[in-house]
Amino acid sequence: MKKQTQVRLEEDVLEAGKAAARARRLDFNKYVERLIIEDTTGARAAGMTAAQRLIDEHGDFLDDLEDQLDAPYADPQAGAAA
Repeated sequence: MKKQTQVRLEEDVLEAGKAAARARRLDFNKYVERLIIEDTTGARAAGMTAAQRLIDEHGDFLDDLEDQLDAPYADPQAGAAA
């Protein structure tokens, strides 16, 4: 059985939360529920640790890959008058 609660948020925080929920295709209540579960079970911390490990181990490769993918779109005359 679910319990109902009331939370007071600043308007900009509420709008940001609603936008984040929509981006994840969740209703706002489910989004808040997930945030609480992720925070209290350690799931969020574990995910952040894994992401940091990926960056630490493969960051140089990812930076190089990004540069290669951006290269075709680089302006060869950057700063030159048109």
